[in-house]
Amino acid sequence: MSTVVPPDLTHASQAVPLSGLNQLLDLAKKRSPDDQNRLLMGVAGLYESAGAHGGAPEALADIFIALTRSAEREIRQVLAQRLARVEWAPAALVRMLAADEIEIARPVIAASPLLLDEDLLQLLSDCSIEHQIQVALRPNIGAAVARAIIAGADPAVMTALATNRTAQIEASVFADLVGHSRQLAALRAPLTRHPSLDEALALRLYQWVGDALRQAISDRFTIDPDRLAEAVRSVARTTAGETAGGQVGAVDWDAPPEDSDARLAAKLHAAGQLRPAYLIRALREEKLGVFAHGLAMLGRFEVTQVRRALDGDTARPLFLACIAVGLDRAAFPAILTEIRKLNKGFPRDPDSSAWRLAERSADQAAYEFRLLMADADHASV
Repeated sequence: MSTVVPPDLTHASQAVPLSGLNQLLDLAKKRSPDDQNRLLMGVAGLYESAGAHGGAPEALADIFIALTRSAEREIRQVLAQRLARVEWAPAALVRMLAADEIEIARPVIAASPLLLDEDLLQLLSDCSIEHQIQVALRPNIGAAVARAIIAGADPAVMTALATNRTAQIEASVFADLVGHSRQLAALRAPLTRHPSLDEALALRLYQWVGDALRQAISDRFTIDPDRLAEAVRSVARTTAGETAGGQVGAVDWDAPPEDSDARLAAKLHAAGQLRPAYLIRALREEKLGVFAHGLAMLGRFEVTQVRRALDGDTARPLFLACIAVGLDRAAFPAILTEIRKLNKGFPRDPDSSAWRLAERSADQAAYEFRLLMADADHASV
């Protein structure tokens, strides 16, 4: 196999003529993937070397970016790993990689010192939920980026931000995040541990978390027990008002039929007969327990996560779980109607269209579902 030698452009100062650049790209495309990889990595090494001797020429940056754009996915992924933490790469190239497929973009978004807040804001605006989640997880993101994440109000992205203890979050924005945690259980555990949580917000959070997180708040802050008790009474009064008129809650999942539902779902799964279409059939036959266990088995979820989705104050997690196992998003309104008939109106939704999320792949939907339904009292998010 012939050796591919990168062009010597260390003394060039102008942009490469378009005809010359196209000729180089045509030549690269005719090479094998291994040759293309060596060519691109050779240009990368040349760019790094030129940068160490007074700065790389514009022509070399043009070639570096053009070769990367035309490279195969695996080659771009290797390059992204190499450039993730360096300061010498062309900023335009780093921005291009950050907007690429998420497996290519992730290391760049996570660590590149060349990405500025304005670049991260662009990713939040233009790219997938997975890109947005990675932006939210990036260390030391600025206040403007955090504001944009909360304004976007995507549950998975906000949950990722809540786990990021180095993010610069303004006090008013952090208060909004705490407010979102009333409806979004996945936010509660990371917020309880977040360094920006003060006593006033801790008292607010205390109202709607479980016993384990209440204990964590009590251990972290010295709050008058009478104030804590009043906070609990306050949320109890609110809940009582919401359930007035006979609304006493969703299905009792610990009732005896639960065991037989689990056995039936497991039997169908073992026989290869548990498919997405069967979940719809189970609802039509009023077998909500079978639906819950079947959904958990097909999605490889914990059945407790599915139960919480079915009993939630928003249908978003349930929608994500259904998409994750291959149910058609167009069928979800009918599925939701059937479930509410069987589950005393749950999952409820203050905004009946809140579940209408942008297009997700099955893997992406499963990831978001697990993130949203992480055990608020025990699991780390």
